Amino acid sequence: MVNDLSGSDGFAPIVSEQAKVLILGTMPGAASLLKQQYYGHPRNAFWPIMAALFGAHVELDYQQRKEVLIDNGIAVWDVLQYCRRPGSLDANIDMASIRVNDFVGLFTRYPLITQVFFNGATAEKMYKRHVQAMLDNYFPNIEYRRLPSTSPAYASLRLAQKMEAWRVIKESMLK
Repeated sequence: MVNDLSGSDGFAPIVSEQAKVLILGTMPGAASLLKQQYYGHPRNAFWPIMAALFGAHVELDYQQRKEVLIDNGIAVWDVLQYCRRPGSLDANIDMASIRVNDFVGLFTRYPLITQVFFNGATAEKMYKRHVQAMLDNYFPNIEYRRLPSTSPAYASLRLAQKMEAWRVIKESMLK
């Protein structure tokens, strides 16, 4: 469904039993919803960063890129399962319309996930406001860290700067 006033549903997670890291966005934008792919906007830096870190090259088809992430213990999801938002900007999300994803279910089913990396400040803010308080008693060992948004709307950092910041994911998996 396209991001319009009627609202949009998010995607199922990219995840496997071996996932150790969860990358959380806010909600797929219009281009992603049309393509039915996480980070589907051609100028989003997510896939170029995943290519540099894990070999999920943009030349691979979407299914192959997902498999590269899975093979590297990376899960991808969004904080929101549903929202109304005209356009793709997180700032335009109708807060009265949001429904969050089932994180209790996710972390119960995939207990090796111990690190969550937020793709931008809005994902972190939504998670902390609507999710984290109900999880802390059940999953106290999960570590959280915000990374710069890969969105083309977040233009204050160049791709190389975003890539450098995102290296922390790969480094954290080597511990």
